Amino acid sequence: MNLYKKMFLKLSLLQEGCFVPFVVMGDPSLEMSIQIIETLVSNGADALEIGIPFSDPLADGPVIQKSNLRALSKNYTLSQYFNELKKIREKYPMLPIGILLYANLVYNRGIKKFYLDCFSAGISSVLIADVPIEESDLFYYTANKHKINSIFVCPPDANCSLIYNISKRAKGYIYLLSRPGVTGIQNNTQSLSKNFIKKIKKYSSVPLLQGFGISNSFQIKKSLQLGVSGVICGSAIIHIIETYLTEKEKMINQIRILTYKLKQSTKII
Repeated sequence: MNLYKKMFLKLSLLQEGCFVPFVVMGDPSLEMSIQIIETLVSNGADALEIGIPFSDPLADGPVIQKSNLRALSKNYTLSQYFNELKKIREKYPMLPIGILLYANLVYNRGIKKFYLDCFSAGISSVLIADVPIEESDLFYYTANKHKINSIFVCPPDANCSLIYNISKRAKGYIYLLSRPGVTGIQNNTQSLSKNFIKKIKKYSSVPLLQGFGISNSFQIKKSLQLGVSGVICGSAIIHIIETYLTEKEKMINQIRILTYKLKQSTKII
């Protein structure tokens, strides 16, 4: 049983939804990234989604774009990121750790070497943001050889054919988008309908996590009521990093407060 299955089983028994924070590795520094991640985990994160910085993150809004640029300005290497990820794995052996990145980074590393590095670092899943499922064969089969879950994104307007194709390959979880467009904090996140959730569940029993625009307790409770297994939250956390770049203690404290609050919102009873 892989780490995602164990986590979702545990949360089901506890009657809790899953809370997955997203942060960009190296923002504002590698040292601070580790401190931020430790704060997220100690205050309730059930799993992690960690972005590997890229110069043109097309799926992301301004908050996460700037986070990528801050990390890139430090000139860290992919090898340094993997070294830090390995340390996180050693500290949290049962925590699902996913990474999100763009295809150029995988190609530059070499697909086989990239997934071998993921395996060596203890990475649980990989989401390649700019690779549609129709073009995912080589990534998918190489990931399988190294026991890495491939995460696929399902938009809110997906037709039956796309849902079927995603369901055939989905492992770990399916990433449901709240709305079309890019990531970012939204006061009125577009709700996925219960009928859409039911349609996906007809094709697959893989857990569903909703992302894009999730930033408060109300949105989380509303998502869980639709029947998803949990949520992914990034921009709200990264906005705190940006706000307190020169006040590290305040940054960590605000991340602690928000993480605890959002995790508490996933408790169904």
